[in-house]
Amino acid sequence: MMIKNNSILRTTASSFISCPSSSSASALCKVFRVLLYSTQTQKQIPNNQTPDDNLFYRIVRFREPRSSVVPILQEWVDVEGRPVDIQDLHKIIKQLRKFRRYNHALQICQWMDAKPYLDLSYKDFSVKLDLISKVHGLKKAEEYFNKIPSASRVWQVYGALLNCYASAKLVNRAEETLQTMRELGYSSSLSYNVMMSLYSVTKNYEKLDLLIEEMDQKGIHFDKFVYCIILNAYAKTSEIPKMENLLLKMEADPEVLVDWHAYTTIANGYLKVGDTKKALTCLKKSEFLIRPSQRKVAYETLLTLYATTGRKDDVYRVWNIYKDLGRFFNSGYLCIMSSLSKLDCIDDLEKIYEEWETQHISFDFQVPNLLITIYCKKGLLTKAETVIQKLIEIGNKPNASTWSRMALGYFKHNDMDKAVEAIKKAILGGFPGWTVDTATLSACLDYLNSNGRLDETEEMIKLLKTNGHLSEVVYKSLVKKLSKESVTEIQKYVTSG
Repeated sequence: MMIKNNSILRTTASSFISCPSSSSASALCKVFRVLLYSTQTQKQIPNNQTPDDNLFYRIVRFREPRSSVVPILQEWVDVEGRPVDIQDLHKIIKQLRKFRRYNHALQICQWMDAKPYLDLSYKDFSVKLDLISKVHGLKKAEEYFNKIPSASRVWQVYGALLNCYASAKLVNRAEETLQTMRELGYSSSLSYNVMMSLYSVTKNYEKLDLLIEEMDQKGIHFDKFVYCIILNAYAKTSEIPKMENLLLKMEADPEVLVDWHAYTTIANGYLKVGDTKKALTCLKKSEFLIRPSQRKVAYETLLTLYATTGRKDDVYRVWNIYKDLGRFFNSGYLCIMSSLSKLDCIDDLEKIYEEWETQHISFDFQVPNLLITIYCKKGLLTKAETVIQKLIEIGNKPNASTWSRMALGYFKHNDMDKAVEAIKKAILGGFPGWTVDTATLSACLDYLNSNGRLDETEEMIKLLKTNGHLSEVVYKSLVKKLSKESVTEIQKYVTSG
């Protein structure tokens, strides 16, 4: 069944995708999200119940990523004989997705499939399709989609498939899916939002313009998500007249509430072409549109943008407002430190860091690592070393990222012996998801080989292999950067096992 009511589509748009952030120069964030279940919150536990009496809390509190949540469901239904409601399961799945516990969420979906008394709907197909893509990959998601009965492939299910392709940045596959949706009459702003976001992220700006024309011709309403995507694209490509005309259209649209995001996006566009005066006007406008619930992210955005305009007074003004929020956020300190670095105010930056040392509630290595990065870029390596020594003294062992930054600093300032030692420490301290900086690593390997220190080269390659950091991607990157002599050496050590 096709849903044609555009007002319904617009009201559910926020569940389908998020408006891309315009709060930084890099602009677009991920906007490909599948239509979620009910937004109702879980009911409070009655006073006479414990968390164990509530299925939601039993599953959400289960923190074993490699274990299945199915036994919890089986105990609830089969052992304890308790009823299970599909709406409660939907809420649990939604919460697990929020926590990025996709495997557990998929396990619940699969358990639901085996229960004929649960009346599954298109939402269940859509969410399961998205979860399969995240857990098992796109091929398995396609196989699942092909097994869904044709009568059940409503626009939400096709929309979920479209999201899968968009998330993988597979433009051709996404275009084929959108064309199928067109042929089936499934034209809505939601599917166009996804394609526009994909075109923007992949820099297919000509196709983005064609899609805008198509929406105009079909009378598909431009909601605020569409406007956000187009604004970001125009700002990134410095299409200033188009950007300004679109803003006028937004301001004149009675169904669109122009928020602070729009004006910071416009400000970014002006800053790219060096029009600081117009950028400042937009930033001032954006401040008046910040809602209480948006203050944290808004002020962090403004700190960065005011720094880009060179306005130190405005940076501190916003920072003082930010601190009045009543809580100190590590992300806020990262923003103010980065902003002061842009303004080349190292003394001020150091004072802020000292303030963070006394104020922070939870330690976050990103903060000292940022200070170390700034010191290294400016050649203040002794100061960077002092930060590391202090971290060690208070029991915060520097991580792989810390040593990698130091290695890069030593390399850039021609202290290669220290760069070699730092990159070794980075490799030894590597954590899941960490990737070695191949530019620094290749420079260190070339340095060792050119000085006849082949035993140290072998040691470093062994460290990479032993600690699981010599992936195919890293190896290929190294081969591209290394000298011919070093390539011969690394190939010898890699193939030797």
